[in-house]
Amino acid sequence: MRRRHLSDRTEVYGIAVKLTKALKRFFVPSFVVTAIYFLKYGCKVSPKAEVDLSKLLVIGKGSQISSFCKIKSTDGPMTIGKNVSVATGCFLSSSTGGVEIGDYCMISPNVTIIGNNYRYDKLDVPMCLQEQTSKGVVIGRDVWIGAGASILDGARIGNGVIITPNSVVSANIPDNAIVQGNPGKVIFKRR
Repeated sequence: MRRRHLSDRTEVYGIAVKLTKALKRFFVPSFVVTAIYFLKYGCKVSPKAEVDLSKLLVIGKGSQISSFCKIKSTDGPMTIGKNVSVATGCFLSSSTGGVEIGDYCMISPNVTIIGNNYRYDKLDVPMCLQEQTSKGVVIGRDVWIGAGASILDGARIGNGVIITPNSVVSANIPDNAIVQGNPGKVIFKRR
């Protein structure tokens, strides 16, 4: 009997958490989100961006989040360093593994950074019903990510890296490399 009571409380708690997320996303005006992040961190978030109000999101001083960006950080930690520029139309999502972006990074328009993945090893279970995994994403300092690039769960990008437009990165990239392609490969080393 007691076990069932605990299970009911856990279920109610889960519903309350989902309801709180929904209320924050849909009922807090965007100019309030902009003001909160400016006052709390000294960063600029466009009122036309969709940024979660979350204790798990930290944005460094002087960073800018442009219009039509979506930043989802209610499921895991996300740290954006200082003086980072996130251009129009980007999508950043963290999960339990987290997303970490170093200082002085430039993220071009329509870049996707995703810190989670789905298991797909059980052929008798639809992929969308298999559990999620999250290794996280780490992006070093002074990185330039070209327009339309995708940075996937498990990527570790070193300092001073340039990722060319429309590249897909899911592996370790050494410092000062220039990466191109799908999958992203080092084509040159900055000197």
